[in-house]
Amino acid sequence: MWGAPFSEKPKKMLLLGSGELGKEVIIEAQRLGVKTIAVDRYAHAPAMQVAHEHHVMDMLDGEALKRLIRSERPDVIVPEIEAIATEALLELEVEGFHVVPTAMAARLTMDREGIRRLAAEELGLPTAAYRFANSFEELEAAVKELGAPCIVKPLMSSSGKGQSVCRTVEDARASWTAAVEGARAKTTRVIVESFVPFESEITLLTVRSVSGTVFCPPIGHIQKDGDYVESWQPHLMSEAQLHEAEEIARKVTDALGGYGLFGVELFVTAQGIVFSEVSPRPHDTGMVTMVTQDLSEFALHVRAILGFPVNEVHLLTPGASATLKADREGETFMISGLAEALEIPRTQVRVFGKPVCKPGRRMAVALSASENVETARLHAKKAASIIKVEWPE
Repeated sequence: MWGAPFSEKPKKMLLLGSGELGKEVIIEAQRLGVKTIAVDRYAHAPAMQVAHEHHVMDMLDGEALKRLIRSERPDVIVPEIEAIATEALLELEVEGFHVVPTAMAARLTMDREGIRRLAAEELGLPTAAYRFANSFEELEAAVKELGAPCIVKPLMSSSGKGQSVCRTVEDARASWTAAVEGARAKTTRVIVESFVPFESEITLLTVRSVSGTVFCPPIGHIQKDGDYVESWQPHLMSEAQLHEAEEIARKVTDALGGYGLFGVELFVTAQGIVFSEVSPRPHDTGMVTMVTQDLSEFALHVRAILGFPVNEVHLLTPGASATLKADREGETFMISGLAEALEIPRTQVRVFGKPVCKPGRRMAVALSASENVETARLHAKKAASIIKVEWPE
């Protein structure tokens, strides 16, 4: 029970990170009458454009973060990106603030080392072989030990930033540079993973709520340079594969605890399901649920973190998503092709409203529903190819 957003007793949600996923979380929270506060390191971020209030700040500054939260006194703190001072969240949770799903879960999953050690070493889940490196020399030794090709990632990054395939030992220097430059925090520690020969990659959206744990139908996706470019739902899997995937997702999300939606990334291989990563929040590949499910991943996340029941998820139609990415940096761009893209049957477009383009930055997504996944994928890719980032003279 709570009052209107600007009343004396509103329900207040503070979002740490205000990108396109956070924007949809804000919208869903407002549908339930929640007062929303968006925070990010730059002005005019997508979620700020729809939130009741917003703040621009460095979320890696723990003292500043604590001052802001103690001043705003939100009922729920929702981390939406990796670059957050998680030690501050742990301290705030002790003071009585509610961090989604928990401060410890946020800390573990913001850091690839924390979640990998939890999954592989504590829970015994199948993962790629891995090593950690604090210097180029340690990285080079890890590549020789694990063998090439292998994957090199910063411990903290998003949307594939800093991730690369190290195909030979000679590529180690370039991979080290990419990882250090692409890291979200000021760190030079990286993770090196052996290459997993997979048949497909999936995201299994897992919802923990007062009702228990439920799963969305699996989402298939394709990544390029470590970032997703296309996703579809449902992804075809055998009953045995799906059961194995759900058991892995259940184990890792039970270990993290708390309520909310988790994006569990998994490899489907000839030998079984292999755990990759987990994020305690909506997943970029899950944007497809805005056209496929009765409740999108954002609606599910908000319901769960507010303590409401989530008894089941219904897939209404097969669907797919495809992204539009910028190819250069600048602010004087325009988005074109919307009218033509929206001529495609059962197709929607979300333009994120980001104020600045950067090479490889997601600027919009095309969403298509159809009677089958194959047609939906064709339509989404066609729509995404029609939309353009233009640079007027």
